[in-house]
Amino acid sequence: MSIVNTLTLESNRQIKINFDGGDLSSDAGLLLIKEFAAKIGFTKLIKKKFKTNDEAVRFHKDAENLLQMIYQVISAYFQDDCADELTLDPVFLAVLGKESLASQPTLSRFFNRMDEDTLVQFNDIDKKLRDIIYSIKRPEHVLFDLDSTLFGTYGRQEGEGFN
Repeated sequence: MSIVNTLTLESNRQIKINFDGGDLSSDAGLLLIKEFAAKIGFTKLIKKKFKTNDEAVRFHKDAENLLQMIYQVISAYFQDDCADELTLDPVFLAVLGKESLASQPTLSRFFNRMDEDTLVQFNDIDKKLRDIIYSIKRPEHVLFDLDSTLFGTYGRQEGEGFN
């Protein structure tokens, strides 16, 4: 029986994973998710296929903001407000390959730039990603487990009846 002492990530050769009981991080599992995303080409797909209809030159690009929010949600940071706590988080910085993350106001402006065209892009990305995954192995059956989630709204926000 062999034991893996140190594993180097293909997506970032500077990051090494070992199991010697050293410093711990509750978000370090993101590194393995990033590795999986890199192997299936998810990050490249987002950067190639996603952009809002906004021509302004921005420090935090649309695809980077989307990836940040995806990783935040995977890590149970569901609100864009959580970005302020994560701005200099070392695991998120390593996963996203940035010196600092987008702040809550930046993410809010990003969400406000989304329109019907971005929904079409999400659909296209979903189709391409499904093609990639199915090229590896097509499932015989697909099971959907749908649960409702309550997102509370405060005040008289537009769309509050949707929840």
